[in-house]
Amino acid sequence: MAYEVSTLLLLGASGDLAGRLLLPAVGQLLDAEEGRRKIVLVGVGSESLDSAAWRDRVAASFASADVSPATRDAVLASTRYQQADVTDPGDLRAVLDSCAGPPAIYFALPPEVTAKACEVLRDVPLPAGTRLVLEKPFGADLNGARSLNELLTELVPEQRIHRIDHFLGKSTVFNLLGLRFANRLFEPVWNAEHVERVDIVFDEQLTLENRARYYDTAGALRDMIQSHLLQVLALIAMDPPAAADAVDLRDAKAQVLRACHVWQGDPAAASRRARYTSGTIGGRQVPDYADEPGVDAARQTETLAEVLVGIDNWRWAGVPFRLRSGKALGDRRKEAVIRFKPAPHVPTGLRGLTEPDQLSILMAPDRITLEVNTNGPGHPMELDRTALTAELGVGRLPAYGEVLAGVLDGDPLLAVRGDTAEQCWRVVTPFLQSWDDGAVPLETYEAGSSGPLSWPEA
Repeated sequence: MAYEVSTLLLLGASGDLAGRLLLPAVGQLLDAEEGRRKIVLVGVGSESLDSAAWRDRVAASFASADVSPATRDAVLASTRYQQADVTDPGDLRAVLDSCAGPPAIYFALPPEVTAKACEVLRDVPLPAGTRLVLEKPFGADLNGARSLNELLTELVPEQRIHRIDHFLGKSTVFNLLGLRFANRLFEPVWNAEHVERVDIVFDEQLTLENRARYYDTAGALRDMIQSHLLQVLALIAMDPPAAADAVDLRDAKAQVLRACHVWQGDPAAASRRARYTSGTIGGRQVPDYADEPGVDAARQTETLAEVLVGIDNWRWAGVPFRLRSGKALGDRRKEAVIRFKPAPHVPTGLRGLTEPDQLSILMAPDRITLEVNTNGPGHPMELDRTALTAELGVGRLPAYGEVLAGVLDGDPLLAVRGDTAEQCWRVVTPFLQSWDDGAVPLETYEAGSSGPLSWPEA
């Protein structure tokens, strides 16, 4: 397949996100396409960098991802850097005028700067075909998300807006779709008649990692549950789409998110929050979150959040979905767990501890484990627990590379649609209001632990 030359305009090119994730992903994408795709990479930032320093930065990022010398040299031959204030209309106009062809504008910027830059673009003519690429979170609350969506659709049509969730690459999305809809074993029991509960967990060992400017104003609920975990819920809980394309898949996700609500209508009873204190993770001493540089302890920002939501439709009525995400925890865990209801009757005479069947879907790396009851190796009447595990496809690219491919190809399959982004904010707003009102105490947990001692096992 041949590709047209694409211009990737990277705003915030001198920042950490660009150097650590985006630039390596550009190199990996080009390597995977084996020279068939050409990208003109234009870096834009507030930092003063000459051409040599910018090329050195690109080369170092490519080296961190083992990008081939041929790909590196091809990019370095055409890439350039332009110092600019992205909140200044004159600077942005000069940057866009220097681009050959319609660019994909990637906002690798803090959310508040991204919003200001988009406001400025109202007064800057955009080339036909321009695409806008935004990192989560999309706004800071429901009203902010609505306002941002209205602004973005003034600039370009919805199908050229890519709100990305880099935790959900194409391989992970299609692994979930294949597991759910290509197996008669699962789809007939994927409903409230057979499922007791669903847990979606994203526990990280990472701490604040010098991100206080953003994270201390967001917290775990806004940063992860509002965006990523609700997107995973939509993939787990949606009805079968007619086709695995951007239109039908995003319609199915939006439908199930519209049905989501606070479990039993009580946000205080259906949520918990906590913040880590000093501790040790993997032999590394971690300071108290409240003592981290840039943190305002009075904000009461949570680093671990857990909420329960329900889904008002025939498939899931009465099934709680637990969404949990946190930082500085002892174990890294990214999975969805479907816990089925107990067998209605176990024949008399079969002995042993019988647990309901449980399907664990691990993400990055993608793997499934189905735990079932079987006869153990000893007495033939003694039941035991057996885990059946399968590795799922890893895909040809890391998640950021898959996201960039979709952007450059004009495929919004992996992009979060505007109405869906607003629905995610609608779901979490009652929890945020309850927390702001002080109805849910901010608990603490030691860094490197599994969470507060008073919380049930994760």
